[in-house]
Amino acid sequence: MLKHSKAFSGFSVNDLQKAKQFYSETLGLEVKDNPMGLIELHFENGTNVLVYPKPNHEPATYTVLNFPVDDIDKAVDELTAKGIVFEQYKELHTDNKGISRNPQGPQIAWFKDPAGNILSVLQTK
Repeated sequence: MLKHSKAFSGFSVNDLQKAKQFYSETLGLEVKDNPMGLIELHFENGTNVLVYPKPNHEPATYTVLNFPVDDIDKAVDELTAKGIVFEQYKELHTDNKGISRNPQGPQIAWFKDPAGNILSVLQTK
């Protein structure tokens, strides 16, 4: 039964207005207000993600949203130009741009939203 469901995900933030501005203006996503006091991130592939306010929000300690890209260097450079600071993880051997180039996995770089949630861009090719 559930395998046919159009499932979606969501995560919390401590300031919905800051989140709305970050996801729409900085990341350039389509963001819509939801009548229940949430925002929805809409993607061209039909996926939606709910972002909801939570007064006692604690940032996730894992990646809550991944953005596949064709060219990770270009994506990191463009986001850095918009003020995004990429995380540095010694254990994942990130380079000076914040990109992990592990041959056993995808090239990936992590950054945080204003609420401290971890997001990533990862190269798909």
